[in-house]
Amino acid sequence: MKPKPISKTQCLVALKKTKSIKAASRYLGCSYQHLRKYTMLYIDEDTGKTLHEVYKNQAGKGIPKYLKNRKNGKEPNLMDIIEGRVPPTSFHVDKLKLRLFEEGYLHETCYNCGFSERRVSDYKVPLLIHFKDENKNNWKLNNLEMMCYNCYFLYIKDVFEAKQVQMIETPTTHLNGVKEVTWELDEYQQKRLEELGLMKKDKPTFGEDAYDFVSWQNK
Repeated sequence: MKPKPISKTQCLVALKKTKSIKAASRYLGCSYQHLRKYTMLYIDEDTGKTLHEVYKNQAGKGIPKYLKNRKNGKEPNLMDIIEGRVPPTSFHVDKLKLRLFEEGYLHETCYNCGFSERRVSDYKVPLLIHFKDENKNNWKLNNLEMMCYNCYFLYIKDVFEAKQVQMIETPTTHLNGVKEVTWELDEYQQKRLEELGLMKKDKPTFGEDAYDFVSWQNK
């Protein structure tokens, strides 16, 4: 599925509500690369410059110190997020999950049935975080539990919306003749796949040869 186009109005709303283009991409729920393409296309009427030039904020003005440190590879202490001193909304959920697993705060297994089998393509376990009090900003450890897709479906709610299920189950011949679908990845997802040896650095999107399956199979 191709990423949806972003209008100039959507760009402006997101950019004015956030402090940087990366933050605006999180606000819109798209990758930085996808939003950057449109901010470099649209012109700011007041200055005559592109929206990218006007809102890039390289100095990090107004961005909290713990977010500025991320540019240097530094992340806030997980306990600051767990205990509510740093809001989780500024961070990629997958990255927070990975850190919780790596630092031993959570186990990478379904807390209900014990499922922990990994997918061969990227070595991920199909797990979702269940927030017991339904507050997704409450990352206290006693409020979190990992659940596999099956248990989440059985005991919490549907994992996918009806429209998503329809897209999954619809034969490709019904999708307006589209034979191949490409997916745009954000920087973190690309880095993880490269670390696992499953993606070549010069192929930033999913396609028939985006993954180096030969080298992976020979490991």
